[in-house]
Amino acid sequence: RGISSDERPKRPLTAYFRFLKENRSAFRQNNPEMNNMELVKKIADTWKELPASQKQVYEEARKTDWQRYKERLAAYKAQLTPAQAVALKEERSKRLAKRRSFRAKRELTVLGKPKRPRSGFNIFVSENFQESEGISPVAKLKQLFDAWQKLSSSQKQPYLQLAEDDKVRYENEMKSWEAKMVELGREDLVRSRKQRPKTKTAETAKNAETAKASSQENKAKLKLKKREE
Repeated sequence: RGISSDERPKRPLTAYFRFLKENRSAFRQNNPEMNNMELVKKIADTWKELPASQKQVYEEARKTDWQRYKERLAAYKAQLTPAQAVALKEERSKRLAKRRSFRAKRELTVLGKPKRPRSGFNIFVSENFQESEGISPVAKLKQLFDAWQKLSSSQKQPYLQLAEDDKVRYENEMKSWEAKMVELGREDLVRSRKQRPKTKTAETAKNAETAKASSQENKAKLKLKKREE
C-alpha cells in the first residue's frame, strides 16, 4: 500500500514551546489588555527569567518525547521502499516550504506588521466593488478593470494620490514597527537599506505610481484570462 507523509511521526515541541503552549491561555486571561505582540514578548521574557530548575522540567519532557520520536521515525522509515523514500522526501520538502511560508506570514500578522500600501487601481476596486455590475466576483473584477482602463488621467489622479498617501502611511508605520522589532531582538525582520524605498520627487513618484497601476492592470487582466479559460 502507499505510505503518506502524514503518517510520519511529528517532531516533539521544544522546551520553550511546551512552556508557551501550557501557559498562553493563562497569560491571555491575566493580561486581556495586551495585543498579540505584547503577549508574546511577555511570555518570552517570563521564560528567560524562569529558574533553571523549572526550565529543566520542560527540557526533560522534550528529551523523553525526542527519544520516542526517534524510535517511531526509524520504524516508519523501515517500511519504505527506495522509490517511496524519494517520493516522500520530495513531498515533505514541498510541504515544509509551504508551512514555513505560512508560519512566517502568520508570525508577521501576530507581530502587527503594517499592511503594504495599495496601488491606485487597488483603491479604485475596493471603493467600487460592491456597487459594480456582475453576478460573480470575477465578473465584477472584469467590469472594474474595463472601467479603470477607460478613466482619463485626471479621473485616475485622486486614486493615485490616495495611493501615494498610503505609501507615506506604510513607511511611517514600518519605521515604528521596525523599532519595536529591534527592542524585541528581532532585527532579522528589519529591512536592509537596499530594501527601503528611496526618497522620490513628486514627478518621479507620480510616474512610479502610474507604472505600478499599469502593472496591476496587466496582472488583473492575466488573472481574468486564466479564470475565463
